[in-house]
Amino acid sequence: MSYPEIDILYLSEDDMIAAGVQDMKGCIEAMEEMFKLMKLGDYRMGGANGNSHGSMVMFPKESKFPEMPVDGPDRRFMAMPAYLGNPFDMAGVKWYGSNAANREKGLPRSILMLTLNDKDTGAPLAFMSANILSAYRTGAVPGVGFKYLARPDADTMAIVGPGVMSKTALAAALTVRPTIRKVKVKGRGRKSLDTFIDHVSKMYPDVEFIPAATMEEAVRDADIVSVSTSTPTGDPSLYPYIAEDWIKPGALIESTAALRFDDDFMINRARTVTDNIMLYEAWEAEMSPDAYNIVPIPAVKTEDLIAQGRMSSDSIDDLGDILLGKVPVHRKEDEIIIYSVGGMPTEDVAWGTMVYRNALKKGIGTRLNLWKEPKMMV
Repeated sequence: MSYPEIDILYLSEDDMIAAGVQDMKGCIEAMEEMFKLMKLGDYRMGGANGNSHGSMVMFPKESKFPEMPVDGPDRRFMAMPAYLGNPFDMAGVKWYGSNAANREKGLPRSILMLTLNDKDTGAPLAFMSANILSAYRTGAVPGVGFKYLARPDADTMAIVGPGVMSKTALAAALTVRPTIRKVKVKGRGRKSLDTFIDHVSKMYPDVEFIPAATMEEAVRDADIVSVSTSTPTGDPSLYPYIAEDWIKPGALIESTAALRFDDDFMINRARTVTDNIMLYEAWEAEMSPDAYNIVPIPAVKTEDLIAQGRMSSDSIDDLGDILLGKVPVHRKEDEIIIYSVGGMPTEDVAWGTMVYRNALKKGIGTRLNLWKEPKMMV
């Protein structure tokens, strides 16, 4: 860029696809590199501790202002800023609005955009559609866990919550564990279940997809369990539940959403692995006590147990430490691992940067001029 003139590269959803946003193998590799950088400390997110998930705008149940939105399922605005070091060396922010009622208008629940900025000047470099980008990075983060923590010969997977996140988690699992030949799918309703199975069966004709009527039926005999449900928060007794005796020895259970286990199992026999332990510590600090009532991911429950003095802080392993060889991939034979995935803006910046650079190389996107020179120097 030749300052003071600033041009922005706009990338539509079709542009993002042309620039390779659906390259799951590449996305997993980008997430691996990101995890290593984060463990080395070469990153920043929001908040005083640099590890906040982001800043959320929520609405009241009632408002005296007729134009103000009111609370509803998945209704919020969210800003997720981050900086990530080399080889990305990029700052950015994902901004989105979410409303479950969007589906009545033919829209996705959340509509996401990512802005990338020069780390030194703050000048915007790119403004890009981020729905597919976010979905793929959300699947690739579990994919890194599947690659390192799942059995090398894993042949059976369970999916709980047949939605967009499960589609990309499945793509990631089949990328790193091509030995998978059977996938059991548990959904809330028959329509969503049939739609999901019909879609993925066409994409992966060599894999057998089996509807599961109950959580137990889905989990039993599965080497990998991936949970991505949409569940109201506030009452953990209503979160999806997995009993210890349903779980196959050596299984990996990955959760991006609400999931519940018995405390005794989590404290004494399960191994907890996180995508970034400091993210969960930040949630605990921001929302204590009982942060799990608000953020229903299993590692948040572990943080609550630590805060109660029922577990020690060294009870949690970080995936970055495993990737850097500081922590063994497995601590004991046939251990059951609960891998929590919280979602971080560093993921969006990492994959967004790679897709942006690919778009530049291929000449994809539309140039938008911000200014030839600024009319007001602040």
